[in-house]
Amino acid sequence: MTQPKNSLSEIEEVPDQGIILSDGCRLSARIWRPVDAAQHPVPAILEYLPYRKRDGTTARDALTHPWFAKRGYACIRVDMRGNGDSQGVMEDEYTQQELDDAVEVIEWLAQQPWCSGAVGMMGISWGGFNALQVAALQPAPLKAIITLCSTADRYADDIHYKGGCLLNENLGWGATMWSYSSRPPDPALRDDWREMWLQRLKAEPFLPSVWLRHQTRDAYWRHGSVCEDPGAIRPATLAVGGWGDAYKNTVPWLVENLTAPAKGIVGPWVHKYPHFAVPEPRIGFLQEALRWWDRWLKGAETGVEQDPAYRAYLMDGVRPARWYAERPGRWIAEDTGATSHLPTVTLPLSDTGLGMDGPLDARIRSPHHCGMDGGEYCAIWLGPDMPGDQRADDALSACFDTVPLAEDMNLVGAPRIRLTLAADRTQAQIAVRLNHVHPDGASTRITYGVLNLTHRDSHANPRPLTPGEPCDIALDLDHVAYRVPKGHRLRIAISSAYWPLIWPTPETADLHLSGGSLTLPLRPRADGDECVFPPPDAEAAWQVRHLRPSNHARRVETDMTTGLIHLVIEDDFGLVQDADHGLISGGTAQEKWTIHPDDSLSARGECAWVQELERDALRLRTEARCAMWSDQTHFHLRATLDAFENDAPVFSKSLEDSIPRNQM
Repeated sequence: MTQPKNSLSEIEEVPDQGIILSDGCRLSARIWRPVDAAQHPVPAILEYLPYRKRDGTTARDALTHPWFAKRGYACIRVDMRGNGDSQGVMEDEYTQQELDDAVEVIEWLAQQPWCSGAVGMMGISWGGFNALQVAALQPAPLKAIITLCSTADRYADDIHYKGGCLLNENLGWGATMWSYSSRPPDPALRDDWREMWLQRLKAEPFLPSVWLRHQTRDAYWRHGSVCEDPGAIRPATLAVGGWGDAYKNTVPWLVENLTAPAKGIVGPWVHKYPHFAVPEPRIGFLQEALRWWDRWLKGAETGVEQDPAYRAYLMDGVRPARWYAERPGRWIAEDTGATSHLPTVTLPLSDTGLGMDGPLDARIRSPHHCGMDGGEYCAIWLGPDMPGDQRADDALSACFDTVPLAEDMNLVGAPRIRLTLAADRTQAQIAVRLNHVHPDGASTRITYGVLNLTHRDSHANPRPLTPGEPCDIALDLDHVAYRVPKGHRLRIAISSAYWPLIWPTPETADLHLSGGSLTLPLRPRADGDECVFPPPDAEAAWQVRHLRPSNHARRVETDMTTGLIHLVIEDDFGLVQDADHGLISGGTAQEKWTIHPDDSLSARGECAWVQELERDALRLRTEARCAMWSDQTHFHLRATLDAFENDAPVFSKSLEDSIPRNQM
């Protein structure tokens, strides 16, 4: 059983434990473990990331890893090859090298005298991805994983493509990694830090160039997509997600497709661990995780097998807002499965609305700036990132409303829309939003989906549309758990553009809708919580000295002369000094997304990042910039990377690339 609070272990920390891989590469690990672990070995919990344990994830590490260590675990936070204080270079995300390194680390952990031989793996986002991928490789010591905010399908449900459409996050996240991986090791830990830094800078790839060369679901994306063989995952899997996050579909998929023991929890949160996430309510994630670890790594009877298979937060329908501190609602629980067993109702689309029978004859030709109120693809930086009032985008879309609801409606699962449509071009795309319309007309986005119509039958083998020829398509919107109140209405809004979430097609298409229906997954009423979590707990916060406050801004600018519309995103992550070892770190980022409402080829994305690091008399800085635009036949990329030591330039490189468009 789990240890009572009054028997917490005294722990020790190892800030820079070297793990030497078989090819000689030294990875750097930070370890928290009980001081008597050598005499009384404990299980190990691995978190394996490129995000720098010394200054990148330190705030969340401080809350989490010592907490587990005090309860009888060794927690190991490893910088991946080519990042932080680890040697080598990183060529891409989720490479076979990355996964093989992780397996070596797990085997190394199991053999340490302070380890019982049982290993768990935990992570959010990148760490959640590779936890699933490493589990599928079946290293013998790996008995359990906890994966948060991750995906089972790297093509269909990550930051690159969605519904066969190119996500602008492909450039945005590529710019982030272009910057993140440019940072040097901490000079206090490595005598050869400058040599490592220069090697890293010279070798660092600009990943959007790689990702844009795989515009269909080919072998590149099948690698690391655990949906290809869910039976390969044998460790017990606890999957956690959030309705404010980009990765809404993974938890129910894992619950319903893994043969290994699997449980799922989805809260109202953005891309954060649930013990400090927003919007509230938070939960005692650490206590839930401890029950998981104690059962599968220590063999204790904690009752996790009897937990509901799927626990989800059913959010009350609320007015649209760019940010929520809290979402009212209640916890619901499904004993078996996730949502596929729930009843459904199918509503027809017609010229008179949603849910009314009759003919449908609707035309769609959305201006290319439609989508400006869609919010961030993945809300993470805690700025005004959520979808705003949808009325402006609704006005640029074809909309179909229900009559006011006669009773509350609980939507739990993935709505599916079926459409019969024709386009006047060989390429076209659609965005479908399911909105909650309030009595005064305010419109809250409940969930959405997008589709590149050349991918209507296959993401692996797209084929052009035949202009004027109707085709039937089906599109699953993202999973959600949302209550629409009695007296309010549902709206389906369909547009032929969704900027800046997805890149536009080369030509503006006219769409003709001639038939359609919406299938909604419904759940019986839940008046109160059907499951209860302990309150959030954590260790003491990271101790820092704040040298510059953080700030996050979003604004839309219209050039009245040119007609260009710009979305400007500015993030200052502040500047802090670690109170323990003294390293100063911080950074800023800016994105600018530009388009003309009448010209798809005016689309342009620009990203600029600055990373700052200071140690004693050393001031180290990198500046990473990139831009993307397109013409009828090609995507075009430009990127620069500059590094400075005490404001003197020490490295610079630039690249330009043009990549053919493939039905994109």
